[in-house]
Amino acid sequence: MSLHTKLPIHATGSKLLSLAIRIKIQMPRDVKRLGDEIKAYCIEMLTLMARANASMKPADRRGYIERLLEVQNTVQILLRICLDDKYMSVKLWAQATELLDGIGKQGGGWLKKTNERTAGAPAA
Repeated sequence: MSLHTKLPIHATGSKLLSLAIRIKIQMPRDVKRLGDEIKAYCIEMLTLMARANASMKPADRRGYIERLLEVQNTVQILLRICLDDKYMSVKLWAQATELLDGIGKQGGGWLKKTNERTAGAPAA
């Protein structure tokens, strides 16, 4: 188990948080609360990454990764709404989508690997 801050998925999540902060700054004043929510979800994703990496039980790790993927999907939806309502630029949305896709792929691979290890483990 490596330090969670050294994981590629964590680096992607950190970039996404930084981008979420920039998106919030550019949002109109009346919807900045939505930007706060997006930022909070990005922080939750980073926390879930750390918890999944630190968990020793595959079932716990699976739960953290599944929640991570749920939150990733929620952020994708919120950002799409922001784009549709013109609260953010297409350029920022494209950057965020690329990062979210990376988190989804990395998280999905991590979940698959966790499930394979669980399936291959001897019954207790």
